[in-house]
Amino acid sequence: MHSRRQFLQLVPLAGIVPAAPWATAQDQSKPVAESEPQAMSLGYVTDAKRADKAKFPKYAPPQHCGNCQFYTAAATAPNGPCTIFAGRSVAGPGWCSAWVAKAG
Repeated sequence: MHSRRQFLQLVPLAGIVPAAPWATAQDQSKPVAESEPQAMSLGYVTDAKRADKAKFPKYAPPQHCGNCQFYTAAATAPNGPCTIFAGRSVAGPGWCSAWVAKAG
């Protein structure tokens, strides 16, 4: 028979293991669409030149996903993962209102 301590040590692992295989690949390969609710609320566009400057006055060239701290691909990559969108792919020349200059 297992002690209460052993049981409590195993419980967190039981929840993590079944989810792990599909959690990493679930939606990460699916590119973010401009029509998605989160994308729309952040003003995401695949081309920064189309950013709604009236609704998002914070936008200013040369801001784009490629030079944002949340974009994890190379700055020159045509698309790459974005931490704002749970690691899903966004367009390198795109933009959203969560843009923050990449440090460095």
